[in-house]
Amino acid sequence: MKYARIVGTGSYLPVNVVSNDELSRRVDTSDEWIRSRTGIRQRHIAEPAQTSSDLAYQASLQALAAAGIAATDLDLIIVATSTPDFIFPSTACLLQAKLGAKRCPAFDVQAVCSGFVYGLDIADKYIRSGMYRRVLVVGAEVFSRILDWNDRGTCVLFGDGAGAVVLAADDKPGLLASVLHADGSQFGILSTPGQVCGGKVTGDPFLRMDGQAVFKLAVRVLDEVARETLALCNLQPADVDWLIPHQANVRILDATAKRLGIATDKVIVTVDRHANTSAASVPLALDVAVRDGRIKPGHKVLLEGVGGGFTWGAALVEM
Repeated sequence: MKYARIVGTGSYLPVNVVSNDELSRRVDTSDEWIRSRTGIRQRHIAEPAQTSSDLAYQASLQALAAAGIAATDLDLIIVATSTPDFIFPSTACLLQAKLGAKRCPAFDVQAVCSGFVYGLDIADKYIRSGMYRRVLVVGAEVFSRILDWNDRGTCVLFGDGAGAVVLAADDKPGLLASVLHADGSQFGILSTPGQVCGGKVTGDPFLRMDGQAVFKLAVRVLDEVARETLALCNLQPADVDWLIPHQANVRILDATAKRLGIATDKVIVTVDRHANTSAASVPLALDVAVRDGRIKPGHKVLLEGVGGGFTWGAALVEM
């Protein structure tokens, strides 16, 4: 039987870094207000001409190099994004063209901040079925394009970036288990309820969020889905070497770890530097910890996503 293993990781952040102090000159906020509530001290913001596929391309080059394979060796490309370059074609198809990976299929996944975990689950199923051997999964976002920069409750929380992994078929288990969930009845607490109709933007084109409701739901479901995923492997939270929850807010990260009984020094945290990069946050954090040497071969890493939809999911991987 074939299993899916992560054989390469990569990430990319736009060069433009916006500190809390800089934001405080644009909107009624302060560094202390942002840090005390979110743990965020800065975020990366894409240049006007940069798109999600541009960020995805740079992250993918790193992941492919780490995996030691060429783009032409890929059998499938999956891009998780809520900020696609166009309505269509998909960002994945645009990325495929930039990489020169012409022979493989490509499609987008829209599960907001859970998108990368959804993409991992899909890739795992394709590899286990024997249909594909090498799959590129990318989370890429330019959330700065859908923020209301006059709303201090949301604009301070998000940033732009991309993270990528290459999964390959292997005889040794890599992605040990994954679980996905959704509850569309909760759509109202986090959404961007706009659309293009008749050549005009209708509805509200900006991200809107009920922060307290999101916090309560996120902490609960991240705990539940982590335990559900571990149970499939007959493991306990104590068996996890590293926890990488969606990087939304340091309070959510701390609360999730506390509920699971996982020490804070086993939680990978990048939200302070990257802010919330939606579908990119988990692969970005994974790549950071792989490259700085914290995550080593053989480590069990629990990846978790939760986002608008509402969607959530987890994947346990052995590196």
